Amino acid sequence: MRNKFLIALFAFFGLAVANSNAQQKIGYISLDYILAQMPEAKQVETELTTTKTQYDNMYQSKVKDFQTKLADYEKNGATMADVIKADKEKELQALQSQIEEFRQNSSTSLQKKQAQLLQPLLKKIEDNMHATAKENGFAFVFNYDAGQGTTPIVLHAPEDANISDLILKRMGVTPKPLAPAAATPATTTPATAAPKKN
Repeated sequence: MRNKFLIALFAFFGLAVANSNAQQKIGYISLDYILAQMPEAKQVETELTTTKTQYDNMYQSKVKDFQTKLADYEKNGATMADVIKADKEKELQALQSQIEEFRQNSSTSLQKKQAQLLQPLLKKIEDNMHATAKENGFAFVFNYDAGQGTTPIVLHAPEDANISDLILKRMGVTPKPLAPAAATPATTTPATAAPKKN
């Protein structure tokens, strides 16, 4: 009899714990949506655009120099002495390598700069997300944005579980509906590929 009572008591507490766990609030945010509305994100985007423009201009200058020297080589190559012709070919190959190296380095540098500039914004969002979740009783908060070209982490949720606007309000930003194309500042490479020598 005592065993039956203990079993019933454990079952009761097990159901009570399961019931309280089932009632925990789960929320989600859209990191891209929040970032796009932060004034600081616009400054980041402007700074990245300026840097990218500088890289693009330098890349185009290097390509133009290469093309000028290639055109001269193609025009006068037949009349050049073998030593001069070999030297010009070596110079063109070196320029082509430098252009490709610059393209790769500028792309990496731009990505690092984006990560560096976004880090304080992401930390601010994270801190405000934790405070908002605590204030509103959310036990778990997921990010709806899984990354470009991937399936979102949250596939379905009620709209009242989206706490993105609460976080924006907590940061002093009045939420505005965004156009579907809005997103975080994106990095792009300065150019697609190095020029090819004919």
